[in-house]
Amino acid sequence: MYGDTPKPDPRHEPKRSLAELIADVPRLLGELVRGEIESLKSEMVSKLTNAGIGIGLFVGAAFVALFALMVLIAAAIMGLAEVMAGWAAALIVAGILLLIVAILVFVGLALVKKGTPPTPTDTIESIKSDVRAIKGTRKRRS
Repeated sequence: MYGDTPKPDPRHEPKRSLAELIADVPRLLGELVRGEIESLKSEMVSKLTNAGIGIGLFVGAAFVALFALMVLIAAAIMGLAEVMAGWAAALIVAGILLLIVAILVFVGLALVKKGTPPTPTDTIESIKSDVRAIKGTRKRRS
């Protein structure tokens, strides 16, 4: 950025001995680990922020939908009460609602199982790539 000093061109730097290069390995590995930790923090904050905002919006939508649902339920009961007894209309509507609840619970459980645990997949792949690079190996093809 603006405060950074420009790095010298590596082609014009004096050649370093093997001992100097080996002495730099711990520092470079430390920088790599710190960089990966920062990447992990950044990725997790981003994912959790988006998830939190999304969950908040779902809660708001559910709150408003609850009132709309209550009005629709009352309308359904009143409509069925025109052709049958009021208590029978209420039981039929309640049975339909319980069926819908059961379906939503099963679908919700399947989606929650699919989305957990929220792992930082990009950072994990980056760390694996770094480890492979340090070991001098390549990613195996599946």
